[in-house]
Amino acid sequence: MTPAPNDPWYSCLPSCETQVPCGQGRHIVRWDAGQLRLPEHPDAEAELVLAALGGDKAGCVVLAEAWGRHASDLSVLAVGPRGPADKIVVSWEDVEAAAQAVQHGVAGFTGLRRSPLRRPAGLPAGPPAATAGHSSRQRQIQQEMERVAERRNDMLSLLALGYGFSVRLAGQVAAAHAGPADATARSALVAAITGRLALVAEQWLGIDPDQVVVSLHDGPGWGRTELTGQAGGRRLLVSLPPSWLARVWACGLALTGRHLVVAVDRAGWPDARVQALRAPGAEPVLLDVHARPDDGRDGTADTPHWEV
Repeated sequence: MTPAPNDPWYSCLPSCETQVPCGQGRHIVRWDAGQLRLPEHPDAEAELVLAALGGDKAGCVVLAEAWGRHASDLSVLAVGPRGPADKIVVSWEDVEAAAQAVQHGVAGFTGLRRSPLRRPAGLPAGPPAATAGHSSRQRQIQQEMERVAERRNDMLSLLALGYGFSVRLAGQVAAAHAGPADATARSALVAAITGRLALVAEQWLGIDPDQVVVSLHDGPGWGRTELTGQAGGRRLLVSLPPSWLARVWACGLALTGRHLVVAVDRAGWPDARVQALRAPGAEPVLLDVHARPDDGRDGTADTPHWEV
């Protein structure tokens, strides 16, 4: 088999686009070659400068900022869909309603923070250090509330982009952690691969998703698979590198031609060559595959379907 690839993880993905609320109308937002692009905002950086000086920030620009904040955020893998059948429906009306609710909540807290503290008549003022400490604690609480609100709004907005964008963002996150990871990242990556591979294995082998056990593969090669036990005691043991999430799953290649794809040998759109397993424990075979865009009938437009 070929050595570790050096082509971009997204080489097997076509561009995709959608329309998002911006100002009084809707603008196109496009993902292409690993980047979120704003074709109707050719100078987004200048718009950010104007916003910093007190101007309004365009909705498209706000969305692009949210994408950038979470481009390596492992929690995206826990929140986002695990496959085409894992429907997560968030509308732009939902996003706006949540933003309004959070805005009112933070505003109310801000008013409380700025209210003067009162003390019973006749009692001396507390030590300056205590008052300063109290104010500092209030600022910390508000800052944390604002971070939580921003994160919630970010996630809802990113999910509202639709399935095609969600899998591309998940691929970007997984690619950012494709190298050696710390213990926390490894745990998150194992959970992310397990949740997605379990759905694929159910279609591949008819095995219960709870019977899929995943570990991370380190070093050269694609990893390994093994099917153990019988009936209810069966276990599908799979070891895959973190890059599988980006190069295989996010590109829609995981189950192609009734084979489990474990690696991409030659990336490309709409034609690629993959390493795939007919059965657990078997050696990978090379398959030449061809992609056709989804027609959108199952709600996963912009996600390729691959055929041998």
